[in-house]
Amino acid sequence: MIVQQMFIGNLAKTNKTDYKKDKTSENPLRSIVKSISWRIVGTLDTILIAWLVTGEVKAAISIGSVELVTKMVLYFFHERIWNTIKWGKQ
Repeated sequence: MIVQQMFIGNLAKTNKTDYKKDKTSENPLRSIVKSISWRIVGTLDTILIAWLVTGEVKAAISIGSVELVTKMVLYFFHERIWNTIKWGKQ
């Protein structure tokens, strides 16, 4: 309940100048760092799942290594494309 009230209170305090600043603050370097941090989490998850499914650590690490690179590149371009889409922005 308290968290919900804090969230609603923060939404009410948001004004257009905050939104404009946030909308223009994303740059390619930030997208790269976000991609890397998210892929670390995602790759650890993939390795764990692959290990549980295959029962082989070496296979799990191989699958996770390939997935790390491909998903990081895909995420970066996905993020950059979404930054060009005006839908949902004021």
